[in-house]
Amino acid sequence: MLIPHARARRAVVALLAAATLASCGSHPSGGPQSTDAGASRAPSPSAFPASPTDSASPAASQSASSSPSSKPSASKTQSTAAAPPGANYADRLPKFDRPPKADKVHLPEGASVPYYARIPTEQAVAFITIDDGQIKRPEALELIKQAGVPVTLFLMIDAIRNDPPYFKRLQDAGAVIEAHTVTHQNLKGKSYTVQRREICDSADKLGQWYGRRPVLFRPPYGDKDDTTLKAAHDCGMHAAFFWKETVDKGIVRYQSGNTVQRGDIILMHFRDRFVDDFIAALQAIKAAGLTPALLEDYIP
Repeated sequence: MLIPHARARRAVVALLAAATLASCGSHPSGGPQSTDAGASRAPSPSAFPASPTDSASPAASQSASSSPSSKPSASKTQSTAAAPPGANYADRLPKFDRPPKADKVHLPEGASVPYYARIPTEQAVAFITIDDGQIKRPEALELIKQAGVPVTLFLMIDAIRNDPPYFKRLQDAGAVIEAHTVTHQNLKGKSYTVQRREICDSADKLGQWYGRRPVLFRPPYGDKDDTTLKAAHDCGMHAAFFWKETVDKGIVRYQSGNTVQRGDIILMHFRDRFVDDFIAALQAIKAAGLTPALLEDYIP
């Protein structure tokens, strides 16, 4: 009686196959794979969580935010793919009133420039700064035009020398160009000669390309020493800058707290997710009840 046994074996195989097919597409936990549903919603102030506690100096803040052992938590803002050039970003861009007339900072006298992570002001403003220039997304020009907000570009010569006209178009749209060295090397600990060359040569070249020699400076990685601030002064800079918030891949990270504060300087870069980063910065400023202002307006 081999036939019934063969039929039984086939029935068992069929049952096992059916069970396997039924489980396909199911999450191991038994439910569907979850997605970040909040990514398409406009953020509230609490959607921008805190990074490690701020320290007394900007350099220490930078160390805290970049240390692998103290990574800040962060929530995503809107992170849809960037639209092609000429796209309309109006439905993603927050609206702002015009910034107030700037109360200029009183700069200390001396042989070195001051170093700011936050502009000392009681006005309800924050500042968007964009660094380097390696990645030149075509969407940036239209986005900055449609946003209608002031931005400061700290440009590195070696990153932009292959396409200076790209940044001239951003300048024509209202962006202000400032210095960020020639080669982006870490200046801290370097000789006065090296630091002066990096700062002065970058300012000179930017002045040649864009018709205005920079007066503000950001050291690469935010690292600096007393020699950096003296060399910047001797190169004609009025001030140097760190930051209080950073933006990358549509995520805002904070040096302290969970919202942008008055006078905060926000750092982003020319990267592939430029559209998402720029909009995330604007949303964070809007959520804090602030208005984007021009950094240069506050520095005499």
